[in-house]
Amino acid sequence: MTGEALKMKEIDLETASAQERVRWAADTFGDELIMTTSFGTHSAVMLHLVTSILPEIPVVFIDTGYLFPETYRFAAELSEGLKLNLKKYQARISAAEQEALYGKLWEDGESGLKKYNLMNKVEPMDRAVRELGAKAWLAGLRRSQGASRSGRAIAETQNRMTKIYPVLDWDNRTMHQYLVDNDLPYHPLWDEGYVSLGDWHSTSKLLPGMTEEETRFGGQKRECGLHELSGQADFQI
Repeated sequence: MTGEALKMKEIDLETASAQERVRWAADTFGDELIMTTSFGTHSAVMLHLVTSILPEIPVVFIDTGYLFPETYRFAAELSEGLKLNLKKYQARISAAEQEALYGKLWEDGESGLKKYNLMNKVEPMDRAVRELGAKAWLAGLRRSQGASRSGRAIAETQNRMTKIYPVLDWDNRTMHQYLVDNDLPYHPLWDEGYVSLGDWHSTSKLLPGMTEEETRFGGQKRECGLHELSGQADFQI
């Protein structure tokens, strides 16, 4: 799809429902469409929304080896309950080996975080895209999650990949209502004050005076490389 064609489609997608956006992606990309999940606070929303329309879609889960124990249990619960076609990808070397060779990279400032994210998130996602033959992916980004996401379009290109965000314009209230309406669970750490979940070493609770962005990576950055703005992405296909 050319950039101009994608731009024309975005005009329609802005006013479409989340379900219509998923159907558009399915009609446009067919078997070359995947989705990603982090099994975060509201991940059940996207997983249910998409698989209700595309039950066999490959669901890519990037496992860094440093997720909260509650996240692994939540992932198992949702995978079984929604019968996900789960495709788990990890770094080429284990967390233990990484620490032995490089130390705790997340404690090494922005350069350490970049190396950590490239190894544990970007490279596994790059591999997933190649192995699954994907040309487009559905992701659960939302504009309300931070400044780096507030200006996103419903569909955008990142290198040679098209990314579609069906719930981009949903707020927390809308997400919660979807969970209630569909009898879906939310991440158990939500009740403990975690509003955005990633690795245990780089995620903190939302405390008074903090923004959601500041709960990740000590406030140094919001994105891990998979969802950098086009032209600035570490993600390479």
